[in-house]
Amino acid sequence: MYDLHVFGAWAEFATRWLHVITAIAWIGSSFYFIALDLGLRKAPDLPPGAHGEEWQVHGGGFYHIRKYLVAPAEMPDHLTWFKWESYATWLSGFALLAVVYYLGAEFYLVDPNVLDVPVWGAVLISMASLAFGWVAYNTICKVFVNANQTAVMVALFVVLVGMAFFYTQVFSGRAALLHLGAFTATIMSANVFFIIMPNQRIVVADLQAGRKPDAKYGKIAKQRSTHNNYLTLPVIFLMLSNHYPLAFASDYNWVIASLVFLMGVTIRHWFNTTHARAGQPHWTWGVTAVLFVLIMWLSTAPLRFAQQDAALQGAAARFAQAEGFEQVADIVQGRCSMCHAAEPGWEGLLWAPKGVVLDSPEAVARHARDIWLQAGLTHAMPPANLSYMEDAEREAIRAWFRAATEG
Repeated sequence: MYDLHVFGAWAEFATRWLHVITAIAWIGSSFYFIALDLGLRKAPDLPPGAHGEEWQVHGGGFYHIRKYLVAPAEMPDHLTWFKWESYATWLSGFALLAVVYYLGAEFYLVDPNVLDVPVWGAVLISMASLAFGWVAYNTICKVFVNANQTAVMVALFVVLVGMAFFYTQVFSGRAALLHLGAFTATIMSANVFFIIMPNQRIVVADLQAGRKPDAKYGKIAKQRSTHNNYLTLPVIFLMLSNHYPLAFASDYNWVIASLVFLMGVTIRHWFNTTHARAGQPHWTWGVTAVLFVLIMWLSTAPLRFAQQDAALQGAAARFAQAEGFEQVADIVQGRCSMCHAAEPGWEGLLWAPKGVVLDSPEAVARHARDIWLQAGLTHAMPPANLSYMEDAEREAIRAWFRAATEG
């Protein structure tokens, strides 16, 4: 069992690595095509059906690109489809969600102080909420199909704010913001799988059959692609938020998450307007700065880093009962609590790193896996071994963790 935990740590690392790689590929291609689409220009020599063209230079060569709103007169011999970047990002992201938050639910997903729910119940809530996100969003798009697209984005924002609040009422703060990111990313990837790709296949099939494709399919696909463009930056913020307690451990974490979506809109609006050669709306940076300052203020109004009293349950209770726990609790409180405290004693620290408070035996039990990984299995903590943790103490941590996982 102990070896499985080591394997699990590496599996998490490998899955996270894969997720980052695929996300870079998807976001890169998405941003590129949005910028390309907005930068298209009319030219007198455009062939029939062509909407615009653009010349680009990169890698020592020149590229001449033309876009057809419906389809060219004849199907080209070589057609490149952009889809697996999206699919691989979502699949690797869901795998990471399962590895970290489903298999480690007792540590990272369920917080009895928020909602005392069994692990299986929390996992079901998680998966059901992701499915609900796509159903709600797709319904909004269909209801407002002929309306101003601003109405669609406002309706979606209302749903996102509601989900931000919902997640903070059922999961730990860390899991809540991460799930909001997964909720949004599911909408984005489902856009590709259920709307954009099927519509493009219809156009290709019509062209191959000698029929004139309906322009509505391309219009709908463009709408969903634009939505993805505005949602990308907030998703990245939310995925990174689990490393920053100032974002997820605040009483107003759901408000912070909601404001992040507005920042995503203001930032992308500047880039999209600039790429379209429609000016440079510098006011967007001022709005973005104001939103970020407001987020900074909310993150400390008030702080909620201290662990609230709650009966130890599940994995935490098992670690508290394992052989060697009292010794490890003394070690951790002696070597780590100067920083990992509600009011750190180390000069320059205003709050516990990553919001992890280790000033009680109960807190040690709740953070058993992190303590084992950071101070037992590796020498990551204490940083530079500032509190002089001895090898024998690290071995005691490993022995305790082994006893709890193999006993």
